[in-house]
Order: sequence, then C-alpha cells, then structure tokens
Amino acid sequence: AMLVVINLPMIGMWVKLLTVPYRFLAPAILLFCCIGAYSLQNSTFHVMQVAAFGVLGYIFMRLGCEGAPFLLGLVLGPQMEEYFRRAMLLSRGDAMVFLERPISLGLLITTALLLVLMALPSIKKAREQAFQEEG
Repeated sequence: AMLVVINLPMIGMWVKLLTVPYRFLAPAILLFCCIGAYSLQNSTFHVMQVAAFGVLGYIFMRLGCEGAPFLLGLVLGPQMEEYFRRAMLLSRGDAMVFLERPISLGLLITTALLLVLMALPSIKKAREQAFQEEG
C-alpha cells in the first residue's frame, strides 16, 4: 500500500521515462549496473564479472534462450540449496521426506507435469520430422 502511495505522484515521470530512446537508456542502465557492482566491494573484478555475464547473456539471447530462468536460478538457487540442506539434516538424509509430505509431493507432481507439458511440443515436432524423413 505504501508503494502505491509513493508511486502515484510519480506516474508522469515513469511515462516520460518510457519515451527515452533505447540508445540512451541502455548505456545509462549499463553504467548504473557497473557502479553498483563496483560499490559492493570497491573491486574492478566485480565490474569485469558483470561484463562477462553480460556477454554470456547476449550469447544465450542470440541462441534463443530465455533470460528469466537464468535470473531466477541465480537469485533463488543459493536459497533453495540452503533449504534443501536443512531439510536433509532434519530428515537425517532421508529424501523420502519430500514424498511423504503432501505439500512437497504436490509441488513435485506439479513440477513434473509442467516439465512434461513443456517438452511435449518439441517431442511431437521431432517425431513428425522423423516420420516425414522416412516416408
């Protein structure tokens, strides 16, 4: 609610920001990213790391990979690993704890179904191409 109150008077500024051409906006964003990376530990290594990941991101973008899953993995990966280790410690190394609890079982089943649904179009396409080559 507080963000709404703060941002309502700023709507005009955000709309004007959208009119700024990308050729001016992109270098400014890049500059602020580099300043933020440098300010973390006053190290140019972090700036070079940002540049390397930027190049890697550009390569992945050209290859047709989506950026959102990579970003989610980068942000949520360490947290997921920590909670996985905690669950393994609490269950004394028994991975069946994920199948015995209804919430985790439901999430695992949903994840498996979504993976299958995501893979089905590419499997169908590969099968159609294989049958067209034979016939």
